[in-house]
Amino acid sequence: MARRNDHSREELVELTLRCVEEYLASAPYQSLSLRKIAGMIGYVPSTLVNVFGSYNILLLHIVARTLDDLHKQAQDKLAHATSPKEALFSLAHLYLDFAAANPNRWQLVFEHTMQGDKMPEWHSDRIQNMTGLLEALLRQLSPNKSDEKVVEASRVLWAGVHGITLLSVDDKLFTDAHVDGGKLIENLLTGYLSSWVEA
Repeated sequence: MARRNDHSREELVELTLRCVEEYLASAPYQSLSLRKIAGMIGYVPSTLVNVFGSYNILLLHIVARTLDDLHKQAQDKLAHATSPKEALFSLAHLYLDFAAANPNRWQLVFEHTMQGDKMPEWHSDRIQNMTGLLEALLRQLSPNKSDEKVVEASRVLWAGVHGITLLSVDDKLFTDAHVDGGKLIENLLTGYLSSWVEA
């Protein structure tokens, strides 16, 4: 069994988070536990509690890294978009593709709860970074809309894209015919944006 001084705190954090991410590449987060993670990296559970504060916060760090990955890919997509509308479509497709490629990490993002703990500012900032991308693009499409309308529209679009993604990834669209999640997203965005820009 490794001793705590075998790694610095920063090294232990990185070792732990990388180990969990590798685990989630093929197994759901529900099958994890603090004891299992500690065993995988050769430490005792109390060491991880000392480093992260709690199992809940450890998982929140995984959520944060997942959002960082998604945000980086989103920025790469935006750098190649030629218009706000194209950028919105690219972001929506990225959301679907990311969830399909990382189903267990993506599931953890939306099922993790703070369980009474206060949301750390470093995590709230990450959420704002993601929603801010969407809001900025909607403002470019309709610069005269109020902030309230922009936020409302961003949440409508996110909820719609999220719902389609959830049902597609879980194969719960309940139809005998093949339904492409990407085409459903395009239908949603096309219909909503036509009224958003004209209204």
